[in-house]
Amino acid sequence: MSKPINQNILALFFCGPAVMKNPTCHRFLKLAAFFLVLFCSRVFAQETAPEGPKILPADSVTTAKPDKVTTDSVRSGAIKPDSVKSDSVPKPKVLIDTIRYRFYGDGNFTKGNVNRTLMVFRAELVFSGPVINISTNPRFTYGKQNGILAERDSYGDLFVDIFKKRRTYVFGLGALETSNLRKIDLRQMAGAGIGYRLLKNKTNDLSLTNAILYESTNFQEIATVMTIRNSFRIKGKHSLLNDKIRFNHLTFIQPALNDISNVRWNTIMSVELPLNKWITLRTSFENSFESVVEATRKRNDSRITFGISVGNK
Repeated sequence: MSKPINQNILALFFCGPAVMKNPTCHRFLKLAAFFLVLFCSRVFAQETAPEGPKILPADSVTTAKPDKVTTDSVRSGAIKPDSVKSDSVPKPKVLIDTIRYRFYGDGNFTKGNVNRTLMVFRAELVFSGPVINISTNPRFTYGKQNGILAERDSYGDLFVDIFKKRRTYVFGLGALETSNLRKIDLRQMAGAGIGYRLLKNKTNDLSLTNAILYESTNFQEIATVMTIRNSFRIKGKHSLLNDKIRFNHLTFIQPALNDISNVRWNTIMSVELPLNKWITLRTSFENSFESVVEATRKRNDSRITFGISVGNK
């Protein structure tokens, strides 16, 4: 029944009531009904079919630049820095990347038949980088014996090490020194040498160096002495009992190459008790010898001091 009703409705719509009984009109209506059913079935099939992958035109796809994607993703936290390729974020080249320092204050005092005052102020400054290492160890000593000035000595040096992180390295140095104790107005030293690290770990650091130095010493009374020295140094730092005790030592042996009788040496040994990362209590022993001195001066000096140090080194 639905087919005749649909045909009648189409006849009324396309042909009008006057021509509904015309055979030609009925054939036309059948053809129109066929195309209408075919069209509706295709529309219904398109609406119910699942969507497939969409293909976009090539010019509609925007590709971000790799550098920008990497940088923006790292800044926003979407990508961890470790996942970014090293070539996408170049590392800046720096000369110095680490600074270490420590300041020392030592001394001893006696009062009675002998009134003795001695103060020693010293610093260690180290500026380290991938290739170069710069260090300095300035020192000032002041002392009185029964009210008479004994020490008013100053010392400053500068070491420049190349490739010190390697086992074998080279270095240059310069130093200035004055000493009331030994009646030296000014001593100048400059030279270069090679270093070798015997031991390097968490608890021990031991190294040997050897350098050739030019030295000029202006005494207060005797004539200026100029010489070429060989300077051999042993330097060590050792940690004991899980870093509860530290033992440090530094020794210089410096014979003159043009006069075998002209020789100098200096030794400093210290024991430290760390209170925390920054502060340590310490005691030190120092012995120095010079074969060429003023007539009123002795060749050998020794002293023991107690003090404190502060720093991150």
